[in-house]
Amino acid sequence: MNAKLNFISGLPRSGSTLLGAILRQNPRFHASMSSPVSSLVDRMLEAMSEDNEFSVFISPEQKRSLVLNIFNAYYQDQADKDIIFDTHRGWCSKLSLINQLFPDAKVICCVRNIAWIMDSVERLVRRNAFDVSKLFNNSQERANVYSRTEALSQGSRLVGFAYNALKEAFYGEHSQSLLLVEYDLLTQNPEKTISLIYQFLETEPFPHDFDNVQYDEPEFDQRLQTQGLHKVREKVEFKPRQTILPPDLFIKYYDLSFWTELRNSQANVIVAQPLDTL
Repeated sequence: MNAKLNFISGLPRSGSTLLGAILRQNPRFHASMSSPVSSLVDRMLEAMSEDNEFSVFISPEQKRSLVLNIFNAYYQDQADKDIIFDTHRGWCSKLSLINQLFPDAKVICCVRNIAWIMDSVERLVRRNAFDVSKLFNNSQERANVYSRTEALSQGSRLVGFAYNALKEAFYGEHSQSLLLVEYDLLTQNPEKTISLIYQFLETEPFPHDFDNVQYDEPEFDQRLQTQGLHKVREKVEFKPRQTILPPDLFIKYYDLSFWTELRNSQANVIVAQPLDTL
């Protein structure tokens, strides 16, 4: 694979699909919604682990090559692209692997206040009132807004896993490869935010059209019984609104934005607070 590989990761409902939809306007780039590559890497690593009695015949060099071939095979049809962005929330928990496979790779992490993430998911659930969302495992989890947000916040689930993985990456030894992009700023000032992203990527700018951004994956969303999960509005704009969460729930999740304090991290950030950014 001749293209440079970068990654998009971070928190759900924080603009990763929107960012991919914007970046893919550049004919030099390939970007999309979350791909299966991270999950395929997990399965490959498990297959080569000590749980497999044949793992003794697989050298470290072969392990590296086998994992690398997943990327090569999956993106073999993107030979005309200069930069490929693979999107998945799991990449934040795999920075050591990324660093060994692609030492120059950069990871853009989309972030958003956790309370507003919960609000966004809750709106989707209520909008699809006649569907049984597969974001939840059973009727007890789906029962009400309290049980739904509690389920989402668990360490292995949609919000909790991504939050913990992001925190690991943010405070880890490879944090300098990260750029955290706050959803509100991306939607309030997309031109400036994308310009900073291009600076981080160290590549020449491109004139994006923020009034004509298109992306949707209705078939994938239908399988999750959560229509609109990956639908991007055509115009990039910030739309302030009142939360639909009860006040106690909103307060519970509001103050979890650890990325606004950089003292123990080398990560780059584009956030609302007056921090040292790019």
